[in-house]
Amino acid sequence: MGLPIRTFTVLPHLPERLQALHKIAYNLWWCWNPEAVSLFRRLDSEVFETVDHNPVKMLSAIEQSRLESLLEDDGFLAHLDRVEVMFDIYMNAATWFQEKVASGAWESKEGSVKKPGRGATVVQAASQYIAYFSAEFGINESLPVYSGGLGVLAGDHLKAASDLGIPLVGVGLMYREGYFRQYLNIDGWQQERYPENDFFHLPIIPETKEDGSPLMITVPFPGRDVWARVCRIQVGRVPLYLLDTNIPPNSPEDRQITNRLYGGDHDMRVRQEMILGIGGVRALRALGKPPTVCHMNEGHAAFCGLERIRQLIEEQGLDFATAREAVTASSIFTTHTPVPAGNDVFPIHLIEHYFGAMIPQLKIDRNEFFGLGRQNPNDHQEPFCMTVLAIRLASFSNGVSQLHGNVSRNMWKAIWPNLPVAEVPITSITNGVHTASWVSPDLTQLFDRYLGMQWQERPHEKEVWKRIDNIPDAELWRTHERRRERLVAFARKRLRTQLKARGAPPIEIDRAEEVLDPEALTIGFARRFATYKRGTLLFRNLERLTAIINNKERPVQIIFAGKAHPKDHGGKELIAEILHVSRRPELRRRIVFIEDYDMSVARYMVQGVDVWLNNPRRPLEASGTSGMKVCANGGLNMSTLDGWWVEGYHQGNGWAIGAGEEYTDLVYQDDVESRAIYDLLEEEVVPLFYTRSSDGLPRGWIRSMKHAIALTPTFSTGRMVAEYMERAYWPAIQRAESLTSHSMARAAELARWRRQMHQGWNQIRVESTEKLGADPMHVGNDLEVKARIYLGAFKPDDVEVQLFHGLLDSLGDIPSPHTVTMSSNGAPVQGKDGQPLWIYQGIIPCQSSGQHGYAVRVLPRHPDLAHPFEPGLLCWG
Repeated sequence: MGLPIRTFTVLPHLPERLQALHKIAYNLWWCWNPEAVSLFRRLDSEVFETVDHNPVKMLSAIEQSRLESLLEDDGFLAHLDRVEVMFDIYMNAATWFQEKVASGAWESKEGSVKKPGRGATVVQAASQYIAYFSAEFGINESLPVYSGGLGVLAGDHLKAASDLGIPLVGVGLMYREGYFRQYLNIDGWQQERYPENDFFHLPIIPETKEDGSPLMITVPFPGRDVWARVCRIQVGRVPLYLLDTNIPPNSPEDRQITNRLYGGDHDMRVRQEMILGIGGVRALRALGKPPTVCHMNEGHAAFCGLERIRQLIEEQGLDFATAREAVTASSIFTTHTPVPAGNDVFPIHLIEHYFGAMIPQLKIDRNEFFGLGRQNPNDHQEPFCMTVLAIRLASFSNGVSQLHGNVSRNMWKAIWPNLPVAEVPITSITNGVHTASWVSPDLTQLFDRYLGMQWQERPHEKEVWKRIDNIPDAELWRTHERRRERLVAFARKRLRTQLKARGAPPIEIDRAEEVLDPEALTIGFARRFATYKRGTLLFRNLERLTAIINNKERPVQIIFAGKAHPKDHGGKELIAEILHVSRRPELRRRIVFIEDYDMSVARYMVQGVDVWLNNPRRPLEASGTSGMKVCANGGLNMSTLDGWWVEGYHQGNGWAIGAGEEYTDLVYQDDVESRAIYDLLEEEVVPLFYTRSSDGLPRGWIRSMKHAIALTPTFSTGRMVAEYMERAYWPAIQRAESLTSHSMARAAELARWRRQMHQGWNQIRVESTEKLGADPMHVGNDLEVKARIYLGAFKPDDVEVQLFHGLLDSLGDIPSPHTVTMSSNGAPVQGKDGQPLWIYQGIIPCQSSGQHGYAVRVLPRHPDLAHPFEPGLLCWG
């Protein structure tokens, strides 16, 4: 029976002198400022742990008498004042963006940046915004709307944008349950529970309209509108807007859309992604912040491009082609997935069901609409892929490491069928981590003392990190030892709690105090348990592993953590195997699995381990960021050469498992690479750790620690977001401003030109080519090539003719091509059939010996194209 329940709100009564606690608690800046974290721990450390480090919930849970007593605690009040001053300085300080961009002194890697016109700033007094769309954001464990690496990366992206002062806003969904909490049953099998997020006790600020009523938007669904309310989480200077459909105007079915992260079937995923993409754009407009640039973090948000096109058509009376030019110019897409199966692909009937009403509004037919999500638009059997939609509606697409860029170009090469894989227009920007969020408080103090404060304010500037050698070896090692001790204490406490929850006998629970050794070499392995990550590779030869870790003089111990997707049976089997192995009498003190891996567990591990083990099957790790966090804390990586470690590994800063080989026989691969791990442990890792100088310090190990820490600026989100600004955001802002000014005149012209090129491109042909010079050539000579080109109705200004050349491989291909632009002599000559032929000439410099090859090709050329391959038109000869 439904009772007529009415609601009212009870807030904690904070004395006026303590109001700054509320101010700080409602901005997640506190979570990457050690002084602020320490302040909340000082308030009540036990409660702070109980509420999962959530200061908003803490202020509601703490006794009123404790708050009153703080008024008499001068030390606490001074601490509070100090943190408030730090927060105010941070929020109002000059930023990298202001200094480097608004001043006009900054140079874009895609071209020089022009100083803004009189009376305007670069982003027009922050009236324009970069909108960063992501299905999940991992900012802190107290806000559980993330599942793993993608979300943590998104959270670190927002933090770095805040530090740099970039006018960026985040857009996501406010999940009622978020991702699951993990526990293992007595047999080691992963179980999932889904506690509801208590929105009242989260740092959520409901957005309101002028009359004070909740700000809500609607998204059209078949036969109805779905409502979503807009909430804000403040992440330093950056607002994160989250949409929630669990509100009374919606049906019970629609209220479930934002219930669970990555929950449900294809139908639910489409609905979630409509709220994220379409609803996100509408929410920003309702807030008065229509995005100038949209960054789609994975394909989940790709519908945002369709909504932006629809709005331009509706409001400005444009055709689809013109609106698409404007939207594509200002859209960025990042793919994080190295395998086709990891991309959202939906059956056509499902897309037609939800977008049948939008298609006419876009002024295109259904085949053109579905073609936006197909690698081959003419293949009517191909389903609708969100990654393909995002690529087609973005002017800049990237993978998240150099190797992943190569993998992505191979995965999506069919979108550009006539283009060599090496030139597929998907680049890479390697991921990073938000340094201040992951470096331990102990090491923070050490860095402050020897590097200066610039390491926090400009973590991506390499000059600062050259001072790492100034840190005395003894201080660095003692700091690291304290962190390992803290990790061991944490692991023991968690193990004891886990055993109690499983109903283990008291004697087994008491043994939890005996596991691990705070002075032993400690290896960490923590990540999502997918089969390709091979979480149990270390157990391939248990006899050999047992001998390594039970060496009395040089013991080794291993701490595991991680979750498997609820539907990943293989991943769950790996976790169960680890638990069974850890119960063996000879191993139980040396191997521990920590349940319910989250950002809090991750911090303990990346700050406390000596070695971070990572052994995915290359090239299935897009980037990986946990190892970067370990480096920033002075830990050493031991990893296959996959993802970021291909760029990060150098002799002396960790170890490589293998030499970057890729295998077809997976059993053989596991045998080879597990032996490589044992060899490294026995011959290099363990000896280096336990070789001590006369003062008891492992000098060689400490030297490697400093080499690892030196990687920090390269793999920080400060560098990453600055690179996005330079290579993607700023050029997109410029392109958008150029194409949309004067009533979309240039966008309309570009659309008209593109239409003409597609209609007449088949006329173009390379009639003949001729090389001038002897064969063989010699290094230092130039090879001149002449080509006769028939352009049909086009003029030389419409195209670019190139010499495509390079060394040949064994298959006769050019894997690493170079191009030379050919020039025309200015007037056509008459061909045999009377048609005009344009003569083009170019020179290939012979700079290396070997078997070389070349080809002539014609590409469309227009000053407003983001890149010449964008139209997908090529003529080879």
